[in-house]
Amino acid sequence: MANNSIGEDAALHLQDLLLGTENVEDFLGRLAAFSAAALSRTADAEIDCGVTLQRRKRTMTVAGSSPRAVTLDRIEQSLGDGPCIEALRTKALVLLADVDTDPRWPDYQRQLAAHGCRSTLGVPLEIGDDAAAALNFFAPDTGLFTEDIIAEAAGFADLAGRALRLAVRLGTFQSRAEDLQAALENRTSINLACGVIMAQNRCSQEQAMAILTRVSSNRNQKLREVAADVLRNLTSEEVRTHFDA
Repeated sequence: MANNSIGEDAALHLQDLLLGTENVEDFLGRLAAFSAAALSRTADAEIDCGVTLQRRKRTMTVAGSSPRAVTLDRIEQSLGDGPCIEALRTKALVLLADVDTDPRWPDYQRQLAAHGCRSTLGVPLEIGDDAAAALNFFAPDTGLFTEDIIAEAAGFADLAGRALRLAVRLGTFQSRAEDLQAALENRTSINLACGVIMAQNRCSQEQAMAILTRVSSNRNQKLREVAADVLRNLTSEEVRTHFDA
C-alpha cells in the first residue's frame, strides 16, 4: 500500500477542507464524508463514518457522512458505551470485528445488526485538554477492517486530528474576533449617542454619559439599547457602525 501517497493526498485534502469551511461544524461534516470515502475506496465497500465529540465526559454525535452514519453513531450515544466511546476512553483504536460473535456490547451489537451493520472501528482524535473526538466507521460486512485498513485509519486519524485542532483554534479566534467587533460597534453607538445628547443639551460628554446611564437604569435596558434608541430617533434609517478591514 502506498501509505505515503495516501498520507500526502489526505493532508492536501484536509487543508482544502479547512480553507473551504466557515466553521468547525461544517468542517466536521466534510471530515466525516472524506473519511468514509477514503476507507470505502480502500475496502471496496460502502463504509459510513460518524463523528463523536466528548466534552466534560459527555459524548454526542456531531456529524456524519450520511443520515445512516448519524443514526448508527447515535445508537452508541444513547446506550452510553461501545467501541467509539471505548476509543475515546483508552485513546486507542477499538475494533468490533463481528456484531454476532463479539461479547462486549450485546445491546449495541443487536441494534447495529438490525440496521445492517456488521462491524465497526472507533478511531480517537486528539483535540486538546478539555475535549476529544473520534471517528466511528461502520461496515456492512465482517472482515472489511483488515490490518491495512486499520493502519490507514490510524495514519489518517493523526492527520485529521491535527486539522481538527487547527479548525477549533480558528473557530476560537473567529469567535473572539466577532466578540471584539460587537464590542467596538456597541462602544461606537454609545459614543455617537453621547454626541447627540451633547448637541441637544449643550452638555459635556461626561454629563451625556450620565444621562444615558440614568435612562438605561430607569428603563431597565442595556446601555447599547438605549444608545440605539437615541440614534433611531435622530433618523428614520438604521444607524450602523462601519470598520474598514
